[in-house]
Amino acid sequence: MKKLVFLSVIFTRTMTGFSEKQAFIVKYSEPLAVYEFVSNLSANAPDNNFKKLYLASAFNLENYRRLITRFDSLNIDLSYEYTDYPYGQKIGGSTISLLRKELVNAADLSHFRLNAIGIIPNADLQTLSEVLVAFEPVYRQIVYEPGRAGFENQLDRLRRLIDSVDMSTWFSMGLKVYNSSWDQTIPFQFVFYPMPKAKGFSATALYNIAISGIPADYSNYDKVLGVMLHEIFHIEYDEESLAFKKNIRQWFAENPRRTSRYAYLLLNEAMATAMGNGYVYGRLIGGEDTAAWYNRKYTNWMAKKMYSLVRSYIDNGRSIDRPFVDRYIQLYDDNFREWITEKDNVLTDRYVLSDSAADFDVIDANYPYRSMSQYETGISRLTLEKIKKAPITKIVIISKDNRRRLSLLKQTFAELSNWTPAAARDFNHSVWLNDRTWLIIINEIQKGTEAHLKTLTIK
Repeated sequence: MKKLVFLSVIFTRTMTGFSEKQAFIVKYSEPLAVYEFVSNLSANAPDNNFKKLYLASAFNLENYRRLITRFDSLNIDLSYEYTDYPYGQKIGGSTISLLRKELVNAADLSHFRLNAIGIIPNADLQTLSEVLVAFEPVYRQIVYEPGRAGFENQLDRLRRLIDSVDMSTWFSMGLKVYNSSWDQTIPFQFVFYPMPKAKGFSATALYNIAISGIPADYSNYDKVLGVMLHEIFHIEYDEESLAFKKNIRQWFAENPRRTSRYAYLLLNEAMATAMGNGYVYGRLIGGEDTAAWYNRKYTNWMAKKMYSLVRSYIDNGRSIDRPFVDRYIQLYDDNFREWITEKDNVLTDRYVLSDSAADFDVIDANYPYRSMSQYETGISRLTLEKIKKAPITKIVIISKDNRRRLSLLKQTFAELSNWTPAAARDFNHSVWLNDRTWLIIINEIQKGTEAHLKTLTIK
């Protein structure tokens, strides 16, 4: 027994020594790249360069079109939430994310098929695998091989850049600011795939992986690295402890300013932008970037406005605390309080309750940018109680049994007690709730949801 304890101590010390410097891996994953390619060929995907390449190729044949239809028929995007955490402050579990992780870590599609068993039903996994295997040579011929030399040079340049800078320090900097934790024996993977003829790029993160398509001939590697650190900071924010996330929620809730809730909803994206696109990228280029840091005005302007605050916490080795939150809300309220009446901002985080699921597609088409979204059909006392508890913008669309459902709505929300709706007429109405979010009510008699969204005024 003594020997076992002694060996355990040595092992722990060895692991601690190993974890002093965070490891980063730059790689290309063909299984993931093929999946992203097929996803972009989907009938549900907007026009994109992958689709244009495919439609102009010799592979635009009926048998491949049938495979795309099979792919579109799959229901492989299922999720679950960590209900102990404050609403929207912990990334929920997702079968799509788990599948992408297995694609990244798979040596090939056969390996993926074996390791992904249990994530989705076997019949769906078999169909998904068959579609990806069929499109693998298509992807190689029309996407990868024509730009292979340039893409491999991009990967090599990115590896050399990462080796030349102190990535581990920036990683630890994020952990400190977010008061977060990470097992540094787990490497962080930067996974890239080529995007022919694209002009820009975006990235996403899941688990210990940051994924980004990279345009052919793109050479601003400092910018790429800043964006990838942005994604790392999202992961570190997500990994804050339950107790600390509850503290942050309390600090925002106890702040008296009217804009505090919508400021809270912007915090994650604004922080990652200020730190990754602002601080890290500025260090890489030797000065603060004067161009836009993010292609959405709310995130970009708030990140720049809070940059001095973030930088002071970084420079002084401080973690987010109540004074930080109070100052952040003050900056939002003093400079951007009108944002809480702008539909593009307010509808970024939304819970939609409707009689018809088709309304969700209409809202997504008109307001495609979303940070948090939850959709549910069926307007009842139960579903109204659920939406009431969600501390984000609430949209209730009523298109049948209007009088009774409007009555249920009034009974659910005390803020509507003195409201007298005209149930037999088309209208849209917004009301400010005690949780500092908007409730938007759309009553449909003759007009559809899209027409109501165009005339909706939040005030």
